Amino acid sequence: MLCWLHFGDLHITTADEQNLRDLRTIAAQASEHFATGIDFVLLPGDNANEGRPEQYRMIREALQPLRLPLRILPGDHDFEPRNLVAMRVGLGAPALPQAATIAGHRCLFLDIVSAGSGGPDFRLGTDQLAWLEREFANAEIPIVLFMHAYPRELRDCGERVADLVAAHDVACVAMGHTHYNELANDGTTIYSTVRSTGQVEEGPPGFAVTIVDDGVVSWRFKAIEAPYPFCVITSPADERMITDPARQIGRGRLTVRARTWGATPVRDATIRVGDGPTVPMSSDSTASGSIWFAEIDAPDGRNKLTCRVVDENGSVDEDVIQIVVGDAASWAAPPRAPAGSDANAIGAWAGRGIHGGQLGPNKNGRQW
Repeated sequence: MLCWLHFGDLHITTADEQNLRDLRTIAAQASEHFATGIDFVLLPGDNANEGRPEQYRMIREALQPLRLPLRILPGDHDFEPRNLVAMRVGLGAPALPQAATIAGHRCLFLDIVSAGSGGPDFRLGTDQLAWLEREFANAEIPIVLFMHAYPRELRDCGERVADLVAAHDVACVAMGHTHYNELANDGTTIYSTVRSTGQVEEGPPGFAVTIVDDGVVSWRFKAIEAPYPFCVITSPADERMITDPARQIGRGRLTVRARTWGATPVRDATIRVGDGPTVPMSSDSTASGSIWFAEIDAPDGRNKLTCRVVDENGSVDEDVIQIVVGDAASWAAPPRAPAGSDANAIGAWAGRGIHGGQLGPNKNGRQW
């Protein structure tokens, strides 16, 4: 499994703003409760609101409790000085593009702001596009792509990048920019964004946990006010997240996996299909970041799957998804728009912290 914490656009401005206090809280929670079982933390761009050195110093100070690797993308606000020197010096962010093989996945990190003129003028540039085409052509393992905005937001090669994603084994594209929680599914790839820490109109501050488990993408938002433990079902796929029906729709007896986090170890985990019997899950560890698994029988059709976990203090969390069981060939996928845009957004999903209002800078701040 590949697993990362996805922080939203920080937009840090001054020391007296709430978003800096929220960032400190997020970093402290990540350090305490996600000490293991996480490959890295993603900062998806627009880290400093005006790209000033003092803003990066505040970010660096707030992130000091983290003991997890950081992967840092630039956003258009980071590029306001017309270069990314302050971000690279202040946060130790490497120049992009960059590729890394992590947990059996080829992770590609892009800079889509430096070739543009700032603002929403996102561009990849000819050299970075050629690099990306080589990476896609040579990849022998699943790809996960990290960039500040949806591929079709690119002004110079949006359609080309979207076509590359659609034509290759890309499990997920993780982004910033929107300022709201959103998941989109174009039929082959999941696109994810997380609400901004600093400029947001929808819901409480927090961060998301994203997991790729043998091609199944799971995503759940964790509000900083919500208690622990924290649980995510990683397999089978929720119906809204199915990208490969032949592999992701089972029949009869299903293998269920889930991951849990929390400073206090989880002592008990169970699963249940619909209102059926509760089945205990087993774990290979009782530490933070544990993987739980079980087999359970499920009837054909759409079924609610509930994972319930209890830690050693008696605190409880539940994750609930809707699974499809039966003949994969008979499953009717929803209509899809062309790949690489938010036109394939799955809409509101209360259990995942997605309000569906799309309030924010993307698409000029559409309203409910």
